[in-house]
Amino acid sequence: MEGNRDEAEKCINIAIRAIEGGDKEKALKFLNKAEKLYPTDKAKALLEALTKNGSSAGTGAYRRKPAEQSETNASQPGRGGQESERNEATKGFTKDQVEGVQRIKRCKDYYEVLGVNKEAGDDDLKKAYRKLALKFHPDKNHAPGATEAFKKIGNAYAVLSNPEKRRQYDLTGGEEPSSPSHSHRGGFDFHRGFEADITPEDLFNMFFGGGFPSSSPHTFTNGRTSYSQQTDYRQERTEERGDGGFSMFIQLMPIVVLILVSILSQMMVSPPPYSLYSRTSTGQTVKRQTENLHVDYYVTRDFKSEYKGSALQQIEKNVEEDYVTNVRNNCWKERQTKTELLYAAKVYRDDRMRKKAELMSMDNCKEVDRLNNLFRGG
Repeated sequence: MEGNRDEAEKCINIAIRAIEGGDKEKALKFLNKAEKLYPTDKAKALLEALTKNGSSAGTGAYRRKPAEQSETNASQPGRGGQESERNEATKGFTKDQVEGVQRIKRCKDYYEVLGVNKEAGDDDLKKAYRKLALKFHPDKNHAPGATEAFKKIGNAYAVLSNPEKRRQYDLTGGEEPSSPSHSHRGGFDFHRGFEADITPEDLFNMFFGGGFPSSSPHTFTNGRTSYSQQTDYRQERTEERGDGGFSMFIQLMPIVVLILVSILSQMMVSPPPYSLYSRTSTGQTVKRQTENLHVDYYVTRDFKSEYKGSALQQIEKNVEEDYVTNVRNNCWKERQTKTELLYAAKVYRDDRMRKKAELMSMDNCKEVDRLNNLFRGG
């Protein structure tokens, strides 16, 4: 049954082209064939729309269902969710939108979803997300599966824009689980732990300051308020305060204040006299080593003349404390990553992932062991 999915999808695509060309009989033929091969809500919705409303020949889009049908569905308990999906599928959408949704669904990793390479920086990720989010937002794109595609795009950006999650995601290789039973949120969480910490709608609002005007409810929940409730609340607030430039200024005021406070604090606080890494921006490029643990650190050229005796001893003590804390934190992260990889390998029965976990170098944990031996020897 599962092997017929691709053939059913091809039949649906042929039916869509037939509808666009005004050939209703051919569309019905291939939609019925798709239903026999692999039943889907998309095929059912198109069949229902075609038999009740007819085709919109030559327009490249499909007709909406009458409002009376929505009221009828709402009055029938137990059919709300299913009928809502069918209504969503029969709103106006183009062939390009359908193909775009299918492309997103076929993507096997987050980089492919956003259309960027693995060396993409923050600006590239933001640019790709902005373009795709506007294109696939369910208030603008009514093609079947647009809601899931929008969620997948938001999840991809939320993970890749987070340095720690992106690093862990890259370690797993980005393989998608083969079993549907292991998927979450429509099958778009590729691995345990790679979930977005923010709902797709919240992320969209961060970029654009609000969604598209809509009367249709799309639920994006992640332990938070549903999207439809957020939309109603946002509309109420807009009506209360107006859409003038002053309201926009009030919204941006907290951000401006935070930026100013951050700049002032950086100007008032002097940088530490040492760094664990070479920094040309602060002039800390002269390498030194602590006397006790032999930890490398970097200072400016005039450091030797400013810090002597007890002051130098205190500096080196601070260097070693920072170094030990840093190494222990990194060791904890290494162990956490290895544990997660082993867990995922066990769940998905993936030998390649298990080997990756076993071959991790664990350099920071080795350094912790070395330091512990020094402390015991001291």
